Amino acid sequence: MIQAVIFDFDGLILDTEAPEFQVWQEIYQAYGCELPLTVWANAIGTSLDVFDAHKHLEALLGQALDRESIQAIRRQRCAELLRTQPILPGVQAYIADAKRLGLRLGVASSSSREWVVGHLTRLDLSTYFDCIKCSNDVPRVKPDPALYRAVLDSLGLQAEQAVALEDSPNGIAAAKAAGLFCVAVPNPLTRQLSLTQADLHLNSLADLPLEQLLAAVQRRHLNGRP
Repeated sequence: MIQAVIFDFDGLILDTEAPEFQVWQEIYQAYGCELPLTVWANAIGTSLDVFDAHKHLEALLGQALDRESIQAIRRQRCAELLRTQPILPGVQAYIADAKRLGLRLGVASSSSREWVVGHLTRLDLSTYFDCIKCSNDVPRVKPDPALYRAVLDSLGLQAEQAVALEDSPNGIAAAKAAGLFCVAVPNPLTRQLSLTQADLHLNSLADLPLEQLLAAVQRRHLNGRP
C-alpha cells in the first residue's frame, strides 16, 4: 500500500532548470561560445559540481575569467527568469489529493536546503511537506540513492510504500537505486533526455490524477512488477 509521494524539486515542482541553462547559454554566447544540452545534461538533477560551467567556458577560451562577475550576472538573470515561473501543472492538485487521501509528502532534492525551502516558502508550499531532504543532509546527491533513503527513513517507510516523481535521468537513477517506483514527469528541457529507467512516463502531472496513478502502481505491484 502506497503511503507517501516523494517529489523532486528542480524541474518537477518548479522549472528552475530551463532558466539556469538559458542563462549559462547567454553567458557562453557573450564570449562567442556555445553550451549544448548534451554537455549541460550531466549537471541536471545532481550537484553542479559535476559540471563546472565556468571552468568549461575558461577551457574553451583558453583564459581565466572573472568568476565573481560572471556569477553575479548569472544570479541576477536567473532571479529575473524564476520570478516568472509558475508551479508546474498538476503539482498543487497532487499535493491536495495526497493530503485528502492521508498520504505523507516528501521532497528529495540535490539542491541546497536554502534554495529548496526558500522557493517552497515563496510558493506557499513548504508547510504541506512532512519531510524535506536536500544536499545538506547527505554525503552524496543523486544519482546516489542517499536522498531518497533519507526521506524514507524520516517517514518511517519502506521503498515499496512510496512513489517518486522525477524529471531527470540522475533523479530517476537515484529513485530506482533506492527501490522506489518512479514516475518520470519531464519538463521541456529534460524531455529531450533519455528517461527510460522510469517505471511510468507522464507528460505532466495534470495528465493523470493521483488516485489513478496510485491504482496503476498497485496493479504493477499485484502483478509482481517493480
